[in-house]
Amino acid sequence: MISRIDLRGDALPEGPALRDLLPRADFDVQAALEKVRPICEDVHHRGDAALIDFAEKFDGVRLESVRVPAQALADALAALDPAVRAALEESIRRARLVHREQRRDTHTTQVVPGGSVTEKWVPVERVGLYAPGGRSVYPSSVIMNAVPAQEAGVESIALASPPQAEFGGLPHPTILAACALLGVDEVYAAGGATAVAMFAYGTESCPPANMVTGPGNIWVAAAKRYFTGRIGIDTEAGPTEIAILADGTADPVHVAADLISQAEHDPLAAAVLVTDSEDLAAAVEKELVPQVAATKHTDDRIRPALAGRQSAIVLVDGVEEGLKVVDAYGAEHLEIQTADAAAVADRVRNAGAVFIGPWAPVSLGDYAAGSNHVLPTGGCACHSSGLSVQSFLRGIHIVDYTRDALAEVAHHVVTLAEAEDLPAHGAAIKARFAWKVPENK
Repeated sequence: MISRIDLRGDALPEGPALRDLLPRADFDVQAALEKVRPICEDVHHRGDAALIDFAEKFDGVRLESVRVPAQALADALAALDPAVRAALEESIRRARLVHREQRRDTHTTQVVPGGSVTEKWVPVERVGLYAPGGRSVYPSSVIMNAVPAQEAGVESIALASPPQAEFGGLPHPTILAACALLGVDEVYAAGGATAVAMFAYGTESCPPANMVTGPGNIWVAAAKRYFTGRIGIDTEAGPTEIAILADGTADPVHVAADLISQAEHDPLAAAVLVTDSEDLAAAVEKELVPQVAATKHTDDRIRPALAGRQSAIVLVDGVEEGLKVVDAYGAEHLEIQTADAAAVADRVRNAGAVFIGPWAPVSLGDYAAGSNHVLPTGGCACHSSGLSVQSFLRGIHIVDYTRDALAEVAHHVVTLAEAEDLPAHGAAIKARFAWKVPENK
């Protein structure tokens, strides 16, 4: 059901050589880019009409309007199962607690008397959020995108989710209800690359956005790449990943359940166990069989995901080697299920989010830990962070110098300008002092 990779015995290679030994899904965004290009440009030229045509082609429903009526949001919230509403409200409450603490304050550094640099944090003006729809419905993604944008102070927030023929061309009602709970009242029935294009170019009903965030399939990732430079993006999200670093103290029932929990997202989902325990590896392999058989989405998602080239049990000589492996892998979600798990987790350098011990499974982070579940995939955790309030803030430096403060450093500026063969840079300084740079005091 799941393959093994044995890295025991020899010294582990470094850097890319180690990464090349580890499992990873095939996810060719560049190839998809050429297919989304004409879709994006059609939205550019025909606006809402193109969105309506693509909804009919891809989602099997002919829309009267792309914008979701306010009454539909209210109706969805009124009809929401009370237990689901309570769970969503608690998820929102916890997410706000965490993300509110992430807001950065303006800070001024007095460089010299009369000379200061202030860093001011300003939210982007308008963001487009994307909530996937397809194999599953993700109201949790609405929360994970909207809460940090709201806590950052973004004034204009819109959300897109694919139209559903089952619901008369509206996005899934639980998506709409989550929007209503969050106070997001600008919602569009648009999916995939068309939604990203709508936010990037704007249409008759949807003003353009400065930034687009949210997970999605390969077409969403390709559209984000297509518009990089025109709009800001969070990340080109690929298939979800879980890596578990475990030793012989881990419970194989927990480990197997957590691997399955991410495998049920998608046939390309990655489930990786890194362990120094042959006994644990065997016990997890054995435990996967009844757990997979007992759950939903077995044949269309879980079995292909576990059997795919992106999933494996990786055997290492010890936890120290395991740390090197998980750092090279850079997982979206990384669980540490070892003795002294907190100390081991503190040494992790590359992960989207780290979950410590047996009582902090990835599923908790997906819904109600307070952390964000929009995280880097495909090894991008080696250089990128998950979605946060900071994703929606721009740092602006404000430079304030008096004449005397400029005079004190003017000769250094002129010297560096001339060293770089940019004499006009130096001339801009000299012009302020009658073309004579004061001597250094």
